[in-house]
Amino acid sequence: MHNIPHDPALHVCLPEGQPVLRTVPMPADTNYAGDIFGGWIMSQVDIAGSIPALRRARGRVATVAVNSFVFKQPVFVGDLVSFYADIVKIGRTSIAVEVTVYAQRGVREGGEEICIKVTEAVLTYVAIDNNRKPRVVPEE
Repeated sequence: MHNIPHDPALHVCLPEGQPVLRTVPMPADTNYAGDIFGGWIMSQVDIAGSIPALRRARGRVATVAVNSFVFKQPVFVGDLVSFYADIVKIGRTSIAVEVTVYAQRGVREGGEEICIKVTEAVLTYVAIDNNRKPRVVPEE
């Protein structure tokens, strides 16, 4: 079992609502030190952020920018990882999405379960047509 920080300030509850994505990282997702590889988390964040963007765009979107990305705590094999995504800005063809990631620990051990915010990111997607050209985001 990994050292779980005992700082109560790190322990949080999951936000209201449902995550757009929830997964459990596996041993193949680790880096040389045994922690979950940052690139794996980035990939999952991109998938999670694209879900509200494609719904709002009513069609295809492409990632055009990672505006910010902060790794706050490591993620471990067996953590139940939840990705929450909210649209923060809509432009003419673009949609900015904030993604917040939480890890629930202790689920598989059956002991005390804690929840830690592990990552925050903001990504920008652009609505695209079938020719992969930018298109206007439709009105709501």
